[in-house]
Amino acid sequence: MNLASLLTVEQIVAEMQATERWPAIVELVEHLEKQELLSGDDREAILEALHQREDQTSTGIGSGVAIPHAFSDKLDQVIAVFGRSREGVDFEAIDNAPVRFIVLFMVPEDQYHTHLRTLAAIAKTLTNGKIRERLGEAADAQEILQILRAKAARA
Repeated sequence: MNLASLLTVEQIVAEMQATERWPAIVELVEHLEKQELLSGDDREAILEALHQREDQTSTGIGSGVAIPHAFSDKLDQVIAVFGRSREGVDFEAIDNAPVRFIVLFMVPEDQYHTHLRTLAAIAKTLTNGKIRERLGEAADAQEILQILRAKAARA
């Protein structure tokens, strides 16, 4: 598994508008809903699961990266969305730095190993400073996905 395999161009928000943690999460969930990857009926349950996870501790892992995630009994496969903020989002990250890259994902309730593999794949990609730099400079969602695919091909 790799980050690129979880995403399509439609699952990338190249210019996020939110500047704070919870509005950023809502923006990404709404994007999934607009792309019809998430039903409106499931939206509130998924937001609640994400909120409970964020209440435990921020998923801002440092170096400008956040990985909000949760389990859901509303899904039968992993759903992910990638967001980039040029201004940065106040995500209350562990290093207190603004977050520029957010990968939000949801995993079916009973797939704990998939959850761990997904977290590892995302972290493996976004801990690379050169990749983050290239993602920050990318012109659009298509170029972001190309960078992620190229990274996956080299791995």
